[in-house]
Amino acid sequence: MAITETAGSPGARFAGRVAVVTGASRGIGLAIAARLLDEGARVLLTARSEDGLAAARDALGGRDALGGRDVPDDGAGTAGLAAARDALVGREALGGRDVPDDGAGTAGLAGRIRTVAGRADDPEHRRTAIRTAVDAFGGVDVLVNNAGINPLYGPLAELDLDAARKVLEVNVLGTLSWTQEALSAGLGDRPGAAVLNLSSVTGQVPSPGIGWYGVSKAAVSHLTTTLSVELAPRVRVNALAPAVVKTRFARALYEHDEPGVAARYPLGRLGEPEDAAAAAAYLCSDEAAWVTGQVLTLDGGLLAAGGVA
Repeated sequence: MAITETAGSPGARFAGRVAVVTGASRGIGLAIAARLLDEGARVLLTARSEDGLAAARDALGGRDALGGRDVPDDGAGTAGLAAARDALVGREALGGRDVPDDGAGTAGLAGRIRTVAGRADDPEHRRTAIRTAVDAFGGVDVLVNNAGINPLYGPLAELDLDAARKVLEVNVLGTLSWTQEALSAGLGDRPGAAVLNLSSVTGQVPSPGIGWYGVSKAAVSHLTTTLSVELAPRVRVNALAPAVVKTRFARALYEHDEPGVAARYPLGRLGEPEDAAAAAAYLCSDEAAWVTGQVLTLDGGLLAAGGVA
């Protein structure tokens, strides 16, 4: 998977900071991880699939460290790493701080990436992932709770309750549990700590066919505002609420008629993962230092025009 240049990236807002991004092997999670990496963060990615995370790490490691651009493979299967070493000379991008070598001579870009595979609702996986970030990078400053599931489609009156409980376990309790784990590992001990949760416009308006997913995301939004009060002033907590973003997760919502679906949006197109990543980077950065408890709707004007998710 190629990760393209990040448009409008303002520099090194996250130099010296450590981010954990869940559900980060593809789609919105991978785009957010790429944006944070481009802006100087050290990033730990989690997802269920070892293979998916390996592909994500390869894609991220094949980018020019200072610009987020794809660079040619050097012929030895180490795309981008030689360029990153030359650009960074073993130092973190634009921040001037030494970063650990990963044992393969790839201090710099690849040295700022770690991956841990596992289920988001597995307590042992959460502990392992957060501990890996602490051991590898020295702490956690930013947590992005992106992992989520939506295995259900149909009216609530016909909902399978066991499947419904699983949705809440992953989408709501998982979000809370990851936050608890990061807090216990020191999130908030250093300035600039932030949590970003992924909600959805389906949590704001009725969403035919995916109503229970919307219920879970409404809970995530309320969890966000509640945590923002409880964790202030040490940790800021915000959320993104996207409409349809062009990812594999949302494909069933638009692939049957993308032009027709996009026509419902005043801005005339569906979202891209990079749209979410740009908003995420702002909310997690010091530029949003006086922003907490907010659920930022990313919908191309859909709800303002009276649309439904």
